[in-house]
Amino acid sequence: QVQLVESGGGLVQSGGSLRLSCTASGSGFSAYRMGWYRQTPGKQREMVAVITSGGNTNYADSVKGRFTISRDNAKNTVYLQMDRLKPEDTAVYYCNGYYSSASYGGDYWGQGTQVTVSS
Repeated sequence: QVQLVESGGGLVQSGGSLRLSCTASGSGFSAYRMGWYRQTPGKQREMVAVITSGGNTNYADSVKGRFTISRDNAKNTVYLQMDRLKPEDTAVYYCNGYYSSASYGGDYWGQGTQVTVSS
């Protein structure tokens, strides 16, 4: 069982920066694909950025060039550096950990952290 705890959300002005952190408890973090997703009221949760166990990354078009996902396996932590924030980035951001193999699978979510960007 893996538990994910996010931190780092808050209120920031348009053009500002925030860094989100997600720390995992339990074992096997380095094998997980980790990701950040976000959701606003009335909309589906959407992928923001993911990073594989090998360090490959993928970003939503809306955040490319502004957000950077990274991971520190020694600290069981994944980060989302968000720069040049826009009001449309306002959402609850969720951390996700995903693993699948022939013998085991896991799909875990954090509780979410609010990010609000004022114009």
